[in-house]
Amino acid sequence: MYMTLHKPMLLSLCIALAACQSGADIEPGNQAAPSLSIKATTPLEAESAQLISETGFWRDASQLVVRPDSRGLQILDVQGAVIGDFKGRFEGLDHRIGAQGMLIATLDSKRQQAMLLGIDSQHRWSQPLYIPRTSFAIEGLCLYRDAARNSFLFLVGEEGIGEQWLVASDMRPLATPQRVRGLSLPPESGYCQVEDQTGELIVNEEGVGLWHYAAAAEAPLVRQPVDIVQPFGGIAEAAAGMALVPGGLLALDPEAGALHLYGQDADTWRSHSVIPLEGFDEPEQISARLTERGLELLLTDERGAHSARLDWQPPAPTATPVIPMLPAQVQTDPVPHLGDAADDPAIWVNASDRARSRVLGTDKKGGLGVYDLSGKQLQYLSVGRLNNVDVRTGFVLGGKRVDLAVASNRDHNSLHLFAIDPASGQLSDIGQIATPITDIYGLCMFKDREGAIHAITNDKDGTFLQYRLDGTGGSPRGELVRQFKVGSQPEGCVADDRAQRLFVGEEDEAVWTLDARGDAPAKLEKVIGVGGPLHDDVEGLALYQGEKADYLVISSQGNDSYLVLDATAPYAVRGAFRVGLNAEFGIDGASETDGLEVTSANLGGIWSRGMVVVQDGRKRMPEGAQNYKYLPWAAVADALGLD
Repeated sequence: MYMTLHKPMLLSLCIALAACQSGADIEPGNQAAPSLSIKATTPLEAESAQLISETGFWRDASQLVVRPDSRGLQILDVQGAVIGDFKGRFEGLDHRIGAQGMLIATLDSKRQQAMLLGIDSQHRWSQPLYIPRTSFAIEGLCLYRDAARNSFLFLVGEEGIGEQWLVASDMRPLATPQRVRGLSLPPESGYCQVEDQTGELIVNEEGVGLWHYAAAAEAPLVRQPVDIVQPFGGIAEAAAGMALVPGGLLALDPEAGALHLYGQDADTWRSHSVIPLEGFDEPEQISARLTERGLELLLTDERGAHSARLDWQPPAPTATPVIPMLPAQVQTDPVPHLGDAADDPAIWVNASDRARSRVLGTDKKGGLGVYDLSGKQLQYLSVGRLNNVDVRTGFVLGGKRVDLAVASNRDHNSLHLFAIDPASGQLSDIGQIATPITDIYGLCMFKDREGAIHAITNDKDGTFLQYRLDGTGGSPRGELVRQFKVGSQPEGCVADDRAQRLFVGEEDEAVWTLDARGDAPAKLEKVIGVGGPLHDDVEGLALYQGEKADYLVISSQGNDSYLVLDATAPYAVRGAFRVGLNAEFGIDGASETDGLEVTSANLGGIWSRGMVVVQDGRKRMPEGAQNYKYLPWAAVADALGLD
């Protein structure tokens, strides 16, 4: 038996204005609020309770309950009978399900530690996976599963402290949980939920309102309001527990005895209606399950969990293209300096022993790092603030043939040159070439058909200078052979020596191409503009030159992705990829990438089809100084169907 409650939608001008200020716009129209029907039975005795969504993993499983005593965790069928249990005393609850089983997160009250339990397809419980003790009291927790099927646990603590932990891969708990990052959350928070499809974390701030964050491990820690308390938003008194369903958010105001409904419109939550909850004793937790007839609910107050139904179907969320997430296979040692320090890599191929090839990476707070293919730092040249670096082979230095690396030195607005021993890969500083640039930034190199090596560098004002380099006298010299300009700030550039073409990136506008030869007119042709598949900022550019096709790879810093195009007109877009975390190896993904480099050279092993190296702007797992991530080109080719 159910009793029905109704309430008209709040549409006063004051609330509408306040909701706009908070980001939770009231929907237009004079619709009635959805109908809430509460099952008139004795509440289920529960500390926490959640509905289990439909799954083939355990057809009879309907509810997950934390009992307020040593009965612990229980799984109930639709009649309320216990069909599975795990003894203990627990607080809080969240879960994720899949064809292989279920993951359950809770807090062990006795140990005061968060823990994860797994249930396999045979309905067997795993051993508890305990998260290391935190330095704060845990007030709430919630699970998140990303597009790569990595599962994370968010811990919400006192005084605005929180943490994110990697706890499972493909529904299998890890042997050892990995701390991903610390979180600065609102104070007075005790509830959180994540919508896996959109990667959105919702956290309450009891006396202020509801906030949303990006849940992805590599996402920036930036919050936006969902709704806040009156008079600036639509919440009457306080914000507590919430539930997320595709396209919808349900949130409780326990002090006012109200249930708030929000529909999702792109990146904005719009207030749909507010439903009174009469007869409840400060309901603080809610769970929802979407059905064809609306939503099934569990509302938990001081007396237990109440079953209810709500005749509301949230608007279907807009589908967004999924960018393949490819796990990093290697990461380098961190650069010596904290903050935004690592910037741009280059790959030097050892012609006599490919396995001893090197990755060079700039540290724009102090120098140049040299790494082997396992990511170990072999050299660090503390020569100043180097921004971008590139390499070419076959430079004549005083009668001796060496390989050459050139970097843009921001301390002296100069070209900084390094000789690379062709046999060992050892770098040595061979001097600098002054430029008239006032704020040197990006740099790339070009080798023309006569064998002359050029360095092309740019100023933040858009000016490019091209120098022909010469070292026959024993020390490097540079002859300025060409100058051109783009309309706004550039950085990344790359030259195609085979086709004698140069590609340059204008960060907020486009990628351009022109003849790379120093005596050719600098006529710019647009390759691709910002918008659509290419997101600003355009940062690193790199070329993969294969046997069958050449590809241009662009770092789209604005959405943490890498766009792949044909390197020849009409520059067809082949797709994009992201570099994600590798749960097996304990390597975090890459985000906010500045520079990148690729090679098609067979470096052996997983690098037989070449490799990709990207700068990682946010070091996670653990947090620390920035570094560089390696990815086999084969993974990119397979994901995007490339030749």
